[in-house]
Amino acid sequence: MECAAKGSAGAGPCAPGRPSRRCGLCGAVAYCSPSHQMLHWNDHRDECARLQEQMRMADTLNDFPFTFSEEASLLRSGEQMTRCSLFMSKGLHQRGLWTSECSCGPTLASIGGLGIMNDWNLPSSLCPCTDPKNPISTPLSSWKDYYKWRSLPFHSPVALLLHWPLTIYHCLQLSFARNSSSEVSGKLHIHYLGPEKELLQLAVFGELRALFPGLQLYIEIVGPAVPQCRDGETICISNYAHCSEESCHCRSSERTNAVMLRLRKGYYHDRYTDIVKDSNPHLIVAPNAGVAAYSSWLPTIELIKEMGVPAIFTDFCEEAAFLASRCISSVTGRPLSLPIQINPFRQPMAVEDSALYLPCYSNCFIFGM
Repeated sequence: MECAAKGSAGAGPCAPGRPSRRCGLCGAVAYCSPSHQMLHWNDHRDECARLQEQMRMADTLNDFPFTFSEEASLLRSGEQMTRCSLFMSKGLHQRGLWTSECSCGPTLASIGGLGIMNDWNLPSSLCPCTDPKNPISTPLSSWKDYYKWRSLPFHSPVALLLHWPLTIYHCLQLSFARNSSSEVSGKLHIHYLGPEKELLQLAVFGELRALFPGLQLYIEIVGPAVPQCRDGETICISNYAHCSEESCHCRSSERTNAVMLRLRKGYYHDRYTDIVKDSNPHLIVAPNAGVAAYSSWLPTIELIKEMGVPAIFTDFCEEAAFLASRCISSVTGRPLSLPIQINPFRQPMAVEDSALYLPCYSNCFIFGM
């Protein structure tokens, strides 16, 4: 972390080295010296109480039922276990769907396009490669619920990838809970905004077939990270990502209730006219959006305001969600329809090299219309 007073008027240069002091009330900001801390108080006082509340959520955000999550948080040689070392210990490093999950993995820019990698590289007992044994009897409300329903042991790491489709599932549950008339039968159209890493993990969206067995799902995946050469491409996901067992019937079976993905390059507000010719959305989802950090979201929010379609955004941490909520309210001229809350299907491992000390894998919901 940098000194919170760095660059402030009258602060002068920061003391060398990493900041050694933290705010004694919230613990969320750091300072290089007592003088810089005193100078910054006028700026910090308005946010301090809010950051205190967020920091109190740290234990809740760490509360996952996974043994692999506990393993990932162990200190080894004085340093937190990295994603690379975790995946190496499980034989998953740079393999299949896990290829882009650590800092040394490829990016879309480096590979020049999309490859639909569809292998879990896990035995069938550790991954959802076939249909569930039973339908969902009550709505899933946590990772623990999901793992029990899918008959997976808690040491399976698949939640590290499945947070994308499970977040869509939770967004739909929120939308249905607010407006029972919004429930649909037959076909469900979702507009999914701002994809990045998940473009290299599209096979995991096949899990939506199990979550919504009676629906035909159409998902428009829209964002500037979509490769130009794949703009307009339709991808049919009619099976689950494969396990590592050659004899498993997941390698030969296909179902009729496919998930249809269509890729669109560009910003949603620029592509909207083309998209709605084929797909009027029941729900708009924007995961880990970074609304306060990117001004390009503002015209999209203006458009959503005019559309009147339910839209749910998630963000990197609760403070990012708070800042985003202010941006959204300033554009829409009204408070959020949904309060900021924790996504129960958030990414269950801290992001590496984070500059934030705040709980940084909260994926808080911030916006619903």
